[in-house]
Amino acid sequence: MTASYPKNRARNGAGRSLRTGLRTLVVRARPGDGTKGLLQAGNLVFPCALGRGGISSNKREGDGATPLAAMRILSGYFRNDQFAGARRTRLVMMPIGPDLGWCEVPDDRNYNRPVRIPYGASHERMKRDDRLYDACLVLDWNIAPRRRGRGSAIFFHLSRPGFTPTQGCVAVTAQTMARLLPLLSNRTVMKVVR
Repeated sequence: MTASYPKNRARNGAGRSLRTGLRTLVVRARPGDGTKGLLQAGNLVFPCALGRGGISSNKREGDGATPLAAMRILSGYFRNDQFAGARRTRLVMMPIGPDLGWCEVPDDRNYNRPVRIPYGASHERMKRDDRLYDACLVLDWNIAPRRRGRGSAIFFHLSRPGFTPTQGCVAVTAQTMARLLPLLSNRTVMKVVR
């Protein structure tokens, strides 16, 4: 009996990195449209949505830009009633309840942190009617150290139909997220490049 050649096993597009987990996801803008992108995971490429401000090396709060950066995936949130598949991952995933928010006020002591709502300062509600955060991964942009006004709530989450722009996040379809989640860990880095 002869063994198959390693190159034949890699031809299916998955490759070894997708069987053992992903260390890097590379994101770049789609040529001709700075608000839509391509996410490379091993040998596979998926469409994604980027921020309405495109990719920026000078990210600021409210500019709608996706940061030009290498960001580690820290953990995530999920709606168990909508995206139960989020449990199949190496990441720490916490359920989203009706009182979960994310502070977006630069002068607040909880800027760019989860908060319990109702909350006095402006915040984003994590349990969304549009289901964008049914599976939502927290990227380490402006987490430690936190710098006032450098951007908050930079997530890897689910996209709207047609990959319409985000507020600065990277977003993929629910099918893509379900395919990637089992391959991600807190060692996975998302590199947004030009």
